[in-house]
Amino acid sequence: MRKYHIPENSIITIAGTVGVGKTTMTKRLANALQFQTSFEQVDVNPYLHLFYEDFKSWSFHLQIYFLAERFKEQKRIYDAGGGFVQDRSIYEDADIFARMHYENGTMTEIDYQTYVNLFEAMVLTPYFPQPDLLIYLDGPLEYILERIHLRGRPMETKTSDEYWIELHNRYENWIRCFDLCPVMKLNIKDYDLLNDQTSLESIVEQISNKIQKH
Repeated sequence: MRKYHIPENSIITIAGTVGVGKTTMTKRLANALQFQTSFEQVDVNPYLHLFYEDFKSWSFHLQIYFLAERFKEQKRIYDAGGGFVQDRSIYEDADIFARMHYENGTMTEIDYQTYVNLFEAMVLTPYFPQPDLLIYLDGPLEYILERIHLRGRPMETKTSDEYWIELHNRYENWIRCFDLCPVMKLNIKDYDLLNDQTSLESIVEQISNKIQKH
């Protein structure tokens, strides 16, 4: 792969709704750039299976758990000095997931305000490291739903398509307003990271061009 101008201490965050391939992108991109990785630890989350069984009882617990874990991970990235590709951002939890559950009545107003107060105290500070670039993965809704069903995670397949449709719409609204760092949008139907090496090279070139402009 050709050398591109991407600072070695850059923090690149991969964002997007469920099923768009954030983990695969994180792995391939980190390997290409020789960066470290930061992953969402789904398998050890003690609330996730409870949440999918009962949104209303467990949404607050789940969001607080995610907030704590992501904050610790941001501190680890900060202490390491950058050079990271990160699977999902901390901002999505507050602006999409917590808000969605509050507005849909599956999180109480007291719990939501407690969450927001914690989020702002922890994250919206000058010393909290923001990404140098956020890569937003998206694609046709029907294609994303197909990928969710094909990977067959029990917790996800038991969840109605209406939930994933609403989540996708909220992501679309969120990314239009996101301005904390530069954003690079990619359509997941335009590349194949598993079978086409030129796809990854093209993405790295786009990243380099985007970072140089800022």
